[in-house]
Amino acid sequence: MKVRLLLLFTFCFACVALHARNCGPKPDPVSKKKKDFVNGIVSHATSKRPLKAVSVTAYLHADNKKEISVQTDEAGNYSFDGLKPGTYKLVFEKTGFKRLTKDKIIIKDEDTVKLNIDLAEISHLDMMPSPLHFSEI
Repeated sequence: MKVRLLLLFTFCFACVALHARNCGPKPDPVSKKKKDFVNGIVSHATSKRPLKAVSVTAYLHADNKKEISVQTDEAGNYSFDGLKPGTYKLVFEKTGFKRLTKDKIIIKDEDTVKLNIDLAEISHLDMMPSPLHFSEI
């Protein structure tokens, strides 16, 4: 009789524990989604078409330490997730285009910064040396 009561008690305890685990609060699938702290689209300055394979690098502004680097996708989209709160400098680079730096991008907990960028192509005039360059010859 004592063995049956012990088994019944154990069975009831296991059922209550299982019920509590299954009926507890469920995680919200939206909150499980990856958080993009900084995101945007990089476009051609003249044609406004999206640019792919643009290197976007985030530097922590306080010590100019490189945090992470990503590249834009086919649609010109980029995103950083998991950046610590702080002030950042973002550098946008692509061969044939002028390098663009955005300073003082402030990241706060649970905030998202949307930053769309237009990159200008390097013209032939940008690559020519100035007349002063030849003055030492």
